[in-house]
Amino acid sequence: MYLFKRTRPLLAFVILFLHMAFAFHASAADERFIMITHAPDSDPWWNVMKNAVKEASEKMNVEVSYQNPASGDITDMARIVEQSVASNPDGIIVTIADYDVLKPTLLKAAKKGIPLITINSGTEQQSRELGALMHIGQPEYDAGFAAGKRALLAGVDRFLCVNHYITNPVSVDRCRGYADAINADLQKSMIDASEDPVRIEAKVQSYLRRHPQINGILALGPTSASPTIRVVEKMRLGGKVHFSTFDVSEDIAQNIDAGVIAFALDQQPYLQGFMAVTSMTLYVRYGLSPRNNMHTGPAFITKDNLKTIKQLSGTVR
Repeated sequence: MYLFKRTRPLLAFVILFLHMAFAFHASAADERFIMITHAPDSDPWWNVMKNAVKEASEKMNVEVSYQNPASGDITDMARIVEQSVASNPDGIIVTIADYDVLKPTLLKAAKKGIPLITINSGTEQQSRELGALMHIGQPEYDAGFAAGKRALLAGVDRFLCVNHYITNPVSVDRCRGYADAINADLQKSMIDASEDPVRIEAKVQSYLRRHPQINGILALGPTSASPTIRVVEKMRLGGKVHFSTFDVSEDIAQNIDAGVIAFALDQQPYLQGFMAVTSMTLYVRYGLSPRNNMHTGPAFITKDNLKTIKQLSGTVR
């Protein structure tokens, strides 16, 4: 009993010291992660992802370097991935924009023991084959199919898919899903719109004039949706053509409110960025990892929930 009383202050000091040591370790930003996406600098949709990465890195106290090819070129992205793997970060978060192009380099990351989480683009099977911990994103074919089913109920049987990123196979999956849902010919229904708003507007207008029987339009994001909105206005097709799009922006939200756009499919990019950084941190620090993938979409944005969405547009939605 006497010995215990004498050693109790020392024990308390040791416990306090260990507590402070663990607290210091937890607060030290020792982990360094790299996120690589296929996003071009011109696409504002990715700003929400960047907001999520910034907030998650601050909350988890880790360093996250966000990198992307300025023009959206997949070859440039592959080079960035290769440089990132060579730098031996604690973890890599990446979009599978083109599986065949990125696979060789990403497999090198697995061989080096660098943890990998895939987000946004690609399939769950591709993610598994790359040895990733998990895939966080929206099944794109399923999302397109869900959009097509809604359009079918509205009477759509012929549509135009305005694909502004046709070099990304996943974008084609969106169009294919929609086409299958309404039993349309994908090859005749999809155009390579480019990423230039002036060219997109011209191509969409030309296509609709040559195909007056079109009663449905699917845009794949703000880049193609905004120029298409201008075409719909110029051709006075508002309310006559069922118009839907992927993703949300201020322009898209305003046109949902005005009844020009029926709905937008939201894959909730904030979740993709935030959960990827958080999950990677938990794995690197504690070996904790969910045993399944995470579907962040599709979530439908309509007039019914637009008010909440508009309040958060550009930040977390």
